Parts: sequence; structure tokens; C-alpha cells
Amino acid sequence: MFWKKDAAAWPGPVEIDAAEVGARPGRGEIALVDVREPNEIAAERIPGAISVPLSQFDPAALPKGEVVLTCLGGKRSAMALAKCRSAGVPVNMQKRGGLTAWKAAGLPTVR
Repeated sequence: MFWKKDAAAWPGPVEIDAAEVGARPGRGEIALVDVREPNEIAAERIPGAISVPLSQFDPAALPKGEVVLTCLGGKRSAMALAKCRSAGVPVNMQKRGGLTAWKAAGLPTVR
């Protein structure tokens, strides 16, 4: 991959808050990728989020363009960001606080 050589120069992880993420997918500006497992997604999810479980996570298979990773609280999305960096895939954004922060902000979920 041509990105690999530039991976060390990428800025560290960027955390964006739930309100910003909530506004952007509706405008088609980002792909929100939820790295929780299928049973968690089935119980509750953010509308429009793409499911890519961490257990099967392949950075090269992520959508092209601006990707924001999310999970329940932030730990697994940080792990996925590390996998992206190791693979040389230029993804460096995660949603601060995951689904927990999303719900605390009063944003909608699908059950």
C-alpha cells in the first residue's frame, strides 16, 4: 500500500464528539464504522453506522474517504485505529465515548 511509508507522519488519533458525528453522516461526509461485535450491534446501534467487528477487522477493507471509528466506550475503536496505523491505512478518527456518549447526548439509536 502506498500509504505505509507515510504512516509515521500521520497525526495521532483525533477524537470527535457525538454531536459533530451525528451531524456529519446525514450529510454524507463520513463513514461511521462501529467495531463492536454483531450481538452488540443487534441489541442497539447508531443509525447509518457500518458494522466491522474488531474480531474480523481488516483496515484495508474500510470504506474509502473519511472514516470515523466507534464502539461502546472508546477502547475497541482505539485498538482498531492502532490496526489501521500498523497496516498503513490513513484512518485516525474515533468518536469520543462511543455509543455511551452518543446516547448521553440524546442522539437516536436503533434497537
